[in-house]
Amino acid sequence: MNRRDFLKAGSLGLAGMALWPDTFSTPTFKDCILGIQLYSVRDDMQKDPASTLQQLAKMGYRYVEHANYVNRKFYGYTPQAFKQLLDQLGLKMPSGHVVLKPSDWDASKKDFTDQWKYTLEDAAVVGQQFIISPWMDERMRENKDEILRFLDIMNRCGELCKQYHLQFGYHNHDFEFNTSFNGQRLYDLILHHTDPKLVVQQIDIGNMYGAGGRAQQIIREYPNRFLLMHVKDEIPAKANGEMNEKYESCVLGKGIIPVHRIVEEGRTIGGTRYFIVEQESYQGQAPLECVAADYAVMKQWGF
Repeated sequence: MNRRDFLKAGSLGLAGMALWPDTFSTPTFKDCILGIQLYSVRDDMQKDPASTLQQLAKMGYRYVEHANYVNRKFYGYTPQAFKQLLDQLGLKMPSGHVVLKPSDWDASKKDFTDQWKYTLEDAAVVGQQFIISPWMDERMRENKDEILRFLDIMNRCGELCKQYHLQFGYHNHDFEFNTSFNGQRLYDLILHHTDPKLVVQQIDIGNMYGAGGRAQQIIREYPNRFLLMHVKDEIPAKANGEMNEKYESCVLGKGIIPVHRIVEEGRTIGGTRYFIVEQESYQGQAPLECVAADYAVMKQWGF
């Protein structure tokens, strides 16, 4: 199952940029967090979450991000039980993905539904700092007014999250870059109409590539807007890739995206402090082998 189907169920830096060499001296990321999106090892997490988390901890990962919250459970565990499992393995989960849907807002009451409030409550119990919505309902994307109404709901959600000591966030895919209204990309609408104090952005540098989005350009255009980043590399896909495009993700440094440069520019220009590795295709390797290789690359880059 690909990610699309799964989800459906700074001026100083700019001035010096032209002078940067193609290879960096090792930067310092001591003030940053390196994590792993558990969707990268989704099949392993489905079979044996405890063993999979233990293997990730042995690799060196200390932070994870979930992509499985169903019926108020994380990978089949209650929030309290999953928090206990993470604690036992020395892991923390500062962020997680849950789709905010239009139906989570009750327009008649001008309030969010109890179900959405339970979602925030459970995120707080498990120890999250961020609850990130990684999707936007397809039915809204054809109507700019519907988009703007939903962006207002996202801002309202950011206000609500404060009550749970959480921050609300949004994570891009590809459609934000190939959908436009009167020449304005959907992603620009999102950034212009969400309050940075209420809605943080998690930029996925790989999802956008096939739709023409280039992370370096966006980070430079919107400095200090991307507190979180999905670190991902891409190669041409032999069949349809993860976004039904012609690219699929691969081990970091093996593809065509200048990931090393983007990571450094995220830190110095984009305001990024949470770097979350994600790999969704594996080119014949085992997923756990791939994320171990990804971790080694990130450590080599200074994490």
